[in-house]
Amino acid sequence: MNEEQRAKIVLKILNKTYPITPIPLKHRNIFTLLISVLLSAQCTDVNVNNVTKNIYPKYNKPEHFVKLGRKKIEKLIRSIGIFRIKAKSVYNLSKTLVEKYNGRVPKTFEELEELPGVGHKTASVVMSQGFGYPAFPIDTHIHRLAQRWGLSNGKNVIQTEKDLKRLFPKKYWNKLHLQIIYYGREYCKARECYGISCKICTSCYPKRRKPLKTKKA
Repeated sequence: MNEEQRAKIVLKILNKTYPITPIPLKHRNIFTLLISVLLSAQCTDVNVNNVTKNIYPKYNKPEHFVKLGRKKIEKLIRSIGIFRIKAKSVYNLSKTLVEKYNGRVPKTFEELEELPGVGHKTASVVMSQGFGYPAFPIDTHIHRLAQRWGLSNGKNVIQTEKDLKRLFPKKYWNKLHLQIIYYGREYCKARECYGISCKICTSCYPKRRKPLKTKKA
């Protein structure tokens, strides 16, 4: 079985398992989506949602966070990992949006990736989930699953993104990256499946018997 055949199996199982893919990070607009994605680094979506549900009803524009200032932002997001670094990014990001973009989130990868604290993965999520532009955000979980399923040799997230974009038609990218995340959380967990028990792993590699070690991103 080659990688194209495995990709078809993956797509079929994911479409059947997750026909609908709601965005896991709660947000009120594209700006709050951007902030939530930034906050989610090294942190669960559940934790981010628990924190932001008390923030976004009152603070949901760049101007709000500029007015708050770094120290007050720190207090609001204190229960999130590396909150001081993230508070600094949120403040500087908001300041840049107000000063350079009239408070609006820019619509290109290049402009997004120039914003404080915004890397390629964060920009990809915003372009995909915020603006509906075809993108394939790759986090460490997708990177791991792509290796398990034989879709990428997994040297790094850049290579994994190229491989997945090559294997799957562009029209599926936005939905597919969410389907993979949901499936990994529910069925192909890092310390439960090990590449040998979930439906996708057993369908793609019916003869695999030993746990698969994956390369870190």
